[in-house]
Amino acid sequence: MHKKLRWYMIFGFLFTTAVGALMHYAYEWSGHSFFVGLISPVNESTWEHMKLIFFPMLIYSIFSIYKLRKTYPCISTGLSAGLLLGTFLIPVLFYTYTGILGFHVLWIDIAVFVLSVLLAFILSYYGTITCYFRDYKPFLLFLVFILILCFFFFTMYPPKIGLFQIP
Repeated sequence: MHKKLRWYMIFGFLFTTAVGALMHYAYEWSGHSFFVGLISPVNESTWEHMKLIFFPMLIYSIFSIYKLRKTYPCISTGLSAGLLLGTFLIPVLFYTYTGILGFHVLWIDIAVFVLSVLLAFILSYYGTITCYFRDYKPFLLFLVFILILCFFFFTMYPPKIGLFQIP
C-alpha cells in the first residue's frame, strides 16, 4: 500500500548509515575544516557523535519531503519526529549500556548508531502514514531548528559537562 514510502525509508536508512559512518572521519579528512566540523564530529564526545545521524538524516529528509510531500502530506512531521528520536537515542543507549558495563565497546557503539538510525526511520514511516505528529508540526520543526543551532554553537563552545567530554 505504501510501497514507495517504504522504499524511501529503506534507502534513507542505508543512506544515513553509510554517510554517517563516513562523516566520522570527515573532519580529519578535511584537514580540520571549520565548516566540516560544524556538521561532523570534531572529537570523540557523545554530543559530537549525535551529528552522525542528525545531519545525514536531515539532508535525506529535506530530499524526501520535496519528493513525497504531495503524496504524503505528513512526511515532514514523521521525518522530524524520527530525526529527533534517532539523534537522542544515541546518548540514551550509549550511557545506558556503558553505565551497566562500566566501559564502552566499539562494536556496541556501532550497533547503537545503527539501531538509532533504524528506529528513527521506523518512527518516520509510521508517523508519515498515520499523521500522528501532524498537530505538533510547528513544535517539531522548531526543535529541529534549535538542534541545528545547538550543534553549531556547542561545537565551538562545548559546555564542561559529560555529554560534551570525551568518554
